[in-house]
Amino acid sequence: MFTDRAIIQLQAGKGGNGAVCWRREKYIPKGGPSGGNGGRGGSIYLKADVQYSTLDWYRNRRHLIAENGRGGGPNKRQGRGGKDLVLKVPCGTLVKNAETGELIADLTEDGEKILLCEGGRGGRGNEGFKTPTNRAPNYATPGKPGQALKMELELKLIADVGLVGFPNAGKSTLMQALTRVRAKAAAYPFTTLRPNIGFFTSGDAQRIFIADIPGIIEGASQNRGLGMEFLRHIERTKLLLFLLDASGIDGRNPYDDYRVLVDEIREYNPLILEKPKLVVLNKIDDDESQAHLKEFYQKYDGDDCLEISAVTGDGVPALMDAIVENAFTG
Repeated sequence: MFTDRAIIQLQAGKGGNGAVCWRREKYIPKGGPSGGNGGRGGSIYLKADVQYSTLDWYRNRRHLIAENGRGGGPNKRQGRGGKDLVLKVPCGTLVKNAETGELIADLTEDGEKILLCEGGRGGRGNEGFKTPTNRAPNYATPGKPGQALKMELELKLIADVGLVGFPNAGKSTLMQALTRVRAKAAAYPFTTLRPNIGFFTSGDAQRIFIADIPGIIEGASQNRGLGMEFLRHIERTKLLLFLLDASGIDGRNPYDDYRVLVDEIREYNPLILEKPKLVVLNKIDDDESQAHLKEFYQKYDGDDCLEISAVTGDGVPALMDAIVENAFTG
């Protein structure tokens, strides 16, 4: 199961208590106070790591607690500080306050690190309260509690190209043709149940990352199907690929499919449609495709269309060149 959202209650460590101790060396009958301070509680950090691609580690974790600091000891010994808890997340993770909705951070760079909850300060031992007028303080202070936060994590994959289309449009097959990613491809709807990300290398050794999301159907903005749940993963892309089935499967036609895709994306976030786009007509090797292509061009007035067959590879090299040109110079 692909996890791209998680809500976790965080609790930084409590500071250790200060100690009330007295010097007990031989021949020193009035040794005075010697209680040490408590150690600081462990803090909680969040760090972006390029080696992580999902939030699966957080799926069944609801509470994460950093280590408490240790109490002070005799002979002015300070308690050991609690270990910090460093939580790793994929690049592209939004961090929010789950109770207020406030955006805390957007971690997009590998190694980017933020402090979420600071550990509590350790208490003072009685040695720290000694004064010329109070030479034998018989008290210490407790450690302070650590900060707490109910955190919401939301992953938005970072890719150059967002691939959208109806179920059975051939997105998984095209991903395999472009990136050699072994995405599951089969002749039934919703073969893709989780976002996939892959890349191909351009002529100048530039890696082009492509995000493939589950198919979008009419009514997706009313929670039908799977695609709208994952549309956040194309919000960061530079280029949209609308993949249309030119074979007219299930009695549909590519132009109607295109209009539905545009309408559903507009319902989700109209700003996505301001990105550069390519319209890719797939399955041109099918016997029914020519009639559907002719009808499509009669209704569509754009000049950003390409025809391919993801199965045979026809038109795929030209598509790769167009992706490079539009994603980085468009």
